[in-house]
Amino acid sequence: MIKKYPRYNELVIGRVKEIFEHGAFIVLEEYPGLEAYCPLREVSRSWFKGIREVLKEGQKRVFKVIRIDRKKGHVDVSLKRVSEGERKSKIREWKRSQRAKRFFEFVAKESHISLNKLLYEVYPALENYYGEAYTGIEKAVKYGTKALLKAGVSPSIAEIITKYAKEYIEVPQAKISGIFIISCFKSNGVDIIKNSLLQGLSLNSKYPDVSIKIYTQGAPRYKVDLIAPEYKIAERILEEVVSKVITYARKNDCNIRFEKIKTS
Repeated sequence: MIKKYPRYNELVIGRVKEIFEHGAFIVLEEYPGLEAYCPLREVSRSWFKGIREVLKEGQKRVFKVIRIDRKKGHVDVSLKRVSEGERKSKIREWKRSQRAKRFFEFVAKESHISLNKLLYEVYPALENYYGEAYTGIEKAVKYGTKALLKAGVSPSIAEIITKYAKEYIEVPQAKISGIFIISCFKSNGVDIIKNSLLQGLSLNSKYPDVSIKIYTQGAPRYKVDLIAPEYKIAERILEEVVSKVITYARKNDCNIRFEKIKTS
């Protein structure tokens, strides 16, 4: 279902249409046919001589919705209330939504599925289930048709989307590595070291989206490679791996330390 109006405080992508002395009219890219107004006082927190120092016609910027009048069809937006973090997050979201739409255009061209069905039925279904449509497409690359069926996509369409997704969509991954340096002088020290490392490997079953591998570089050095969908996720899970390995090793009187390998 296509929304006619944005929500209050929603971040939107706007293209500057016309600039006047006291504000600018903004075309809301995600809401076809809808324009918004950005008052001069909402353009910037910093001092400026004229509005054209900040905004240029044809420019796309991230705005925040500050007023909605559905009866009159008026929407006011602010540029100055958008933080840098919000701006980056919205741009990333926008780019991913555009990738999803371009992918569906390609699928429609290559198959018998109509573009309207993909954009107005499949796209919203993936967005509602996964938070964004492109995430659903990436899930199809990794897990096949079942990822789309969960979102309510019909089996026949899910098969076609999955086929093209696996052929043409590359899912980005983050990889981080580190070195465990472990020594244990007990008679069963080799087994203790092995079991310590197995504590970290056990997290593979807890996090199916993540790959954890640990292998020897020659005692007492053992390398861990961790691959995850995002760097923040990789870092968080690596901390958990390190904690489990170190806790077990020290409990069994091993000397252990961990060194993270810096990426260039």
